[in-house]
Amino acid sequence: MTQAKTTLKRLREEEREARKNLIIDAAIALFAQRPYNQVGMRDIAAEAGLSAASIYRYFADRDDLFIEAFIRESSGIEAFFNQADGEGRIRGIEDAALRFVEFLFDHDAFFQMMTYFMVEGGIRSQSLDRFNQFERKLLDHIDELFRKTGVGENVRLLSHAFFASLNGLLITFRNYPGRSPEEVRRHLDRLAVLVARVYQKGATA
Repeated sequence: MTQAKTTLKRLREEEREARKNLIIDAAIALFAQRPYNQVGMRDIAAEAGLSAASIYRYFADRDDLFIEAFIRESSGIEAFFNQADGEGRIRGIEDAALRFVEFLFDHDAFFQMMTYFMVEGGIRSQSLDRFNQFERKLLDHIDELFRKTGVGENVRLLSHAFFASLNGLLITFRNYPGRSPEEVRRHLDRLAVLVARVYQKGATA
């Protein structure tokens, strides 16, 4: 292959990747605003400034696009936790609860998509498998924190309950009526600390 053809191929691949990311960006923006079932491929195409037909060159259907958007966003929480851990901001269950609430509060698109997975379902099984892989990795981190507190039995069950409790806080109070974002955040932090202390005390009792 000549240098010119190699360069042309690379440029086409870069253009394709740029268009794919543009579509994912548009999908994330819409999934943050509306429930999954209210976002259509035509809506995403319009948000991206592309034709509806062109989206199907990159994604088989809405499920395929949704899971790609979710996986890209979920990589952010892993990076966030790794950074927080490296900076010494996660020293135990209480710190983990605060960081988890912080991330979900600041990343509404990810929170909305994760909530849809957990509450509504409706995504085909192979896509759910990818969500479960993400969830298992996150729970592995929580397992390790509980083990460090001395928990020896039913660690994953405890992590499931802890994870569900923190998500419940966000679902219940993320859009607290009549409160400013700052007030909501402070309230969520207080509740996250309370939940963490209850679990830590119960786990080591």
